[in-house]
Amino acid sequence: MTYFMVGDDEIRRIFETYKTIATIGFSKDPAKPSHYVPKFLIERGYEVIPVNPTVNEILGRRSYSKLSEVPLNIDIVQVFRPSPELRGIVNEAISRRRERGDVKVIWAQEGIRDDEAAKEAKEVGFTFIQDRCMYKEYVRLIGV
Repeated sequence: MTYFMVGDDEIRRIFETYKTIATIGFSKDPAKPSHYVPKFLIERGYEVIPVNPTVNEILGRRSYSKLSEVPLNIDIVQVFRPSPELRGIVNEAISRRRERGDVKVIWAQEGIRDDEAAKEAKEVGFTFIQDRCMYKEYVRLIGV
């Protein structure tokens, strides 16, 4: 559905403007995209915060159990969780934004999609990207 498409200029602006990313589902397994995509972003200067209740830390960074526990201001919520969980994550981001005013973008990684969650997020002012890989978009638009 084109209603949910975000153009290249907007994605480039997101990468250039926002630097703090809370990654829900950041994996400790280096073979998984949910590990190497956030690691790639860390290597490019982004502050990436793991949100994974099953571990205490990943890549030397403290991991939080849920979004509401992250003490830093968050620009982007990056999602590596199954599509059925996306609605709940959007609701968490909405609550956090109401309380802290910080989240600007919700980015659901490749293969993760929920058009109703996307509509809800857009209605309250989030930039919402779904079913697109941050790594691939970064390499395509910014380079390595």
